[in-house]
Amino acid sequence: MLPLRHAQSAPALERGVAITDPLALQDLDRGKFGLVRMLLPARPVDAPLTGSALFALSSMAPVRAALDGEFERYTQRHSADLPNETIGVGTSFDFQLFDRALLYSTDTRFVLAGIVNRMDRAYLSEAHCGEIRLIYRLTRTDLPAAGDHAVSPRLPMTLNLVLRTRGDNAIGGEGAALSCVGIARRWLAAGEWPLTGAALCGRLTSADGPLGLIGPENIDRIETNLQIAVAPKSQLREFRTDYLLKVFDYNAPTSTFDEATLENQIDRERILADQNLGASFRAWLLDPKHFSELDRGTVLIPKQYLAVRAIAPTPTGFSSSDLQPAFGLVQGEGASADPVFTRSDVVAALEKAAERGIGLQNIRSGRGLRAPAQRRQPAQAAIKPAAIGGFHFPGVDWMTANPSNSKVVPASPHFFGDQIRRRNILTSMRDGERPDYSRGFSSRPQLRGSGDLTGTEYGDGWGRALL
Repeated sequence: MLPLRHAQSAPALERGVAITDPLALQDLDRGKFGLVRMLLPARPVDAPLTGSALFALSSMAPVRAALDGEFERYTQRHSADLPNETIGVGTSFDFQLFDRALLYSTDTRFVLAGIVNRMDRAYLSEAHCGEIRLIYRLTRTDLPAAGDHAVSPRLPMTLNLVLRTRGDNAIGGEGAALSCVGIARRWLAAGEWPLTGAALCGRLTSADGPLGLIGPENIDRIETNLQIAVAPKSQLREFRTDYLLKVFDYNAPTSTFDEATLENQIDRERILADQNLGASFRAWLLDPKHFSELDRGTVLIPKQYLAVRAIAPTPTGFSSSDLQPAFGLVQGEGASADPVFTRSDVVAALEKAAERGIGLQNIRSGRGLRAPAQRRQPAQAAIKPAAIGGFHFPGVDWMTANPSNSKVVPASPHFFGDQIRRRNILTSMRDGERPDYSRGFSSRPQLRGSGDLTGTEYGDGWGRALL
């Protein structure tokens, strides 16, 4: 979150690629984009879906079982690793666990906090034109409506409902098949509308609006981000929070959300423990094609190397430590006696790429490999630069008395700093050009688009301190 004096330049950056207007989101949440309408479209009652009702759904049973299992695993590991530090729900404990009773309560629900266009991810499935993400924030409903200076009833958990931008049989207003070109045109046009609240909601969901194409049939998966524990500063340690990240793919035949691997979140412990798996991963990643994709930020690592969970501690900084997701894999700081990637491995991969005429932007040494390995794993690295991490898109709390994006910025500097790249990709799609899908490290922006950041608080990169 940014101080008020820095907020004024932020809204323009996300135009056409995100919906952050709090009053429009309020109407969308009460309509077809409330979680109840997305998960239970045939339900005759429009009443919001409480936490208790949500996790009682048969489709969500695997999600609840997996989350419960993660809490048990986290508690057991803490007790083994830090036996002298207590853990439990409440302020009397050294590590204060998230209260699961609130997650499954009749007095909480997930509230729509924002809608984000991720058509910049179309390189993964061009037929579906990328993704649209509906971001919901867990919120208490048993507290009085929050005023301007009241404590927010929102809780530290988000549920991200990821949708395919283009359904398998997407049809435009004139009955013709809708292409990525037409969808990108709709989103970019919406960014120029001088509307807010109910008027914006109505236009967005109209037959020719960008949200008129989206429905439950587009659902691909659920992603959860939960602040599982907080450790206040004490004589034993510095302040620390741990975030649990999970992914659940929608299984159409069973109509359930099943536990899945996290995209590009390598299972470090398993790779380090299994020499054969480590050798296989090394051969795959250093293949010139995959090496080039890693350098460009478009790599998609096979599932056999990935984890089904990530615990992201924050703050961490950039000094090598086992708090970083790829710590110990590359020869150098923190690596074991038999690292997965040696300096000679990286030099050989660089030479092979050069022989094939592959120009690399970021990886030019073993240290260059460590940087994207640490900072290009979207699940974990993206939420913990050299600062306090958490949620990149908390959204504006429209349950306050006077919700406004001019008072509270709805997203992190990382989020806003990447909007130019995303909008450039949509513009290329709209104009029938081949988009440049490459992206920089999560800790700093690419040079392209830097001119658009001139004069904003993001001009020096989104990892810098803001005073």
